[in-house]
Amino acid sequence: MPWQVRHEGSPQVVRDLTLQQIVDGLRDGLWETTDEVVGPGETRWQPIESHPQLADVAMDLEDLRPPRHQEATSLDMNALIDVCLVLLIFFILTTSYANLVQKVVPMATGRSEAKARAVKAQDVRKQYIQVEAVADKNGKPTVRVQLQPVDVLAADGKTIDAAKVKTALQPYLRGEDRKTEMILDARGVSWETVIQIQDAARSAGVQKIRYPVAAKAGG
Repeated sequence: MPWQVRHEGSPQVVRDLTLQQIVDGLRDGLWETTDEVVGPGETRWQPIESHPQLADVAMDLEDLRPPRHQEATSLDMNALIDVCLVLLIFFILTTSYANLVQKVVPMATGRSEAKARAVKAQDVRKQYIQVEAVADKNGKPTVRVQLQPVDVLAADGKTIDAAKVKTALQPYLRGEDRKTEMILDARGVSWETVIQIQDAARSAGVQKIRYPVAAKAGG
C-alpha cells in the first residue's frame, strides 16, 4: 500500500505517494512537518515529524529553515504622537506671540521728540497726497484720498486691499503735477491698517510718508 498525505486537519488526502516523494515535498515546502501521513500497512494518521521513518528528515529540515518572526499586528504610534505634540506646542506659542504683539504695539501717532515740521494748508494741497483713514463704531475703516472716499476694502469688508490702495494713489503720482509725498491721517484704525496703507503707498511710488501733528494753542 503506498503512502498517503494530508494537510493537518484537512479531509483531502493525496494518495499513491512514495516515501521519496514525501521527502522531496518536505524539502520543496509542499508539506509541513506538522502535516499527517499514513504509511503502507498503517491505519492511523500521525504527524510527519512523529513518524519513525520521517522524523529524522523532518528534524533536519527544521534546523535548515530560517526562524520565523512573528509580524507585528499593531502600529507604533509613539513617534507620531511625539511629532503632533511638538507641532501643537509650536502653534500655541506662535499664536500667543502674535496676539501679544498686536496688543502691545502702539498706534503710530506721528509725534517725536524732534521738532515737527510746520506746513501751511495750501502747501499741503500742492505737495502732498492727503490720505485719511478713520474707523466707525464697529471698527470698519474708511479711507479718503484727497478728501474723496475710495473703496479700498478687501472682500471681508474689514481689512485693506493693498492693490486697491495702490490703484487709488497712482493718478496722483503721474503727470506734471505728480506728488511723491503723502500725509497719512489715521484715527481710530488698527496698526495693521496703517501698515497696509503705508506698504501700498510705497508700492505705488510714494517716497515719503508724513503724519499730521495737531498744533498747540497759541502756536
